[in-house]
Amino acid sequence: MKNSILPFYDPFLSYEDNYIQGPFGDFSAPPQSPISMPRNTHFVDLAVNLPFGIPAGPLLNAKYIKAAFSYGFDLCVYKTVRTRAHKSHKLPNILSVHPHEKLSANVDTVLADQQFDMPISITNSFGVPSFDPDVWQSDMAEAVNASGEGQYMIGSFQGTPGNENTIELDYARAARLVAETGAPILEANLSCPNEGVNKLLCFDFDKVERVAKEIKNAVPDRPLFLKLAYFAQDDAVLPLLKKLAGVVDGYSTINTLSARPVTANGQPALGVDRPIGGVCGDAIRWAGLDMVARLARLRTHLDHHFTIIGVGGVSSVEHYQAFLAAGADAVMSATGAMWNPQLAFDIKRALKS
Repeated sequence: MKNSILPFYDPFLSYEDNYIQGPFGDFSAPPQSPISMPRNTHFVDLAVNLPFGIPAGPLLNAKYIKAAFSYGFDLCVYKTVRTRAHKSHKLPNILSVHPHEKLSANVDTVLADQQFDMPISITNSFGVPSFDPDVWQSDMAEAVNASGEGQYMIGSFQGTPGNENTIELDYARAARLVAETGAPILEANLSCPNEGVNKLLCFDFDKVERVAKEIKNAVPDRPLFLKLAYFAQDDAVLPLLKKLAGVVDGYSTINTLSARPVTANGQPALGVDRPIGGVCGDAIRWAGLDMVARLARLRTHLDHHFTIIGVGGVSSVEHYQAFLAAGADAVMSATGAMWNPQLAFDIKRALKS
């Protein structure tokens, strides 16, 4: 049986229909009982009400951003954009997945269907769609202006091979276009699961260094975050942190864990052309916490001062607190927030009680 809660992104509709018709559920109307928090926390030197929000993915446009801000999510990431239009994959884009326990980092095979039960984990496969800049720039500017006191919109972007002479130049161009909207914080997506589990840009340290420096040269006056995948050992990510010392302001992690979602008959649930999908939600929380703890430990070891955004399977007050305890400076929830738009209010109520 499908869960009775209507998420603010409808998994049964196409990306385009969600963009035009959404958001849904609670996000379709103003909250009945808003909850405020004093701005006593800083996030990259900006006073924020609560260092909690929604990462890149489900906030498709200014309508979604406005709704998220009104429901108390104070750090909201605008859906990743590109320098040219890029179409979404066809349906299905979101399916529920049911690992026996937690998902491993070894590309597990998992049952996938449309039974969205709690605690929820999903696979998502969109291909990082984007409209042309002449569409998303004005909309992103509207989203920036929707922020209230102690709230910030973060502009996520991704380079595309072939749009410029090099991927580094396309990332820089995307950063400039995002900065032109007034976005106060930038986030470069280096960990899209659609690129293939072994082809993620964040695993190519030399290229990441070139990308980050091109972005900083193009937009030197905005905090820059990099969206990373999961690294299983300290030594695996340590060289990257050393290369980027003084270049980037922080890291958002993790994106997803890759898996093979299959139907009850063992067929690729997303279609034969998409055997692999990124998984987010409850099944990957262990990896998000582990990665945050790893970055926090290495930050101390290196005596660096980067900011850490913890992401992965956050759906309760306890999960939020666990990420902070692991070393995160801010926490974000995608799947948990989609199915519980009251999540930020839940956290604020708990902290005020």
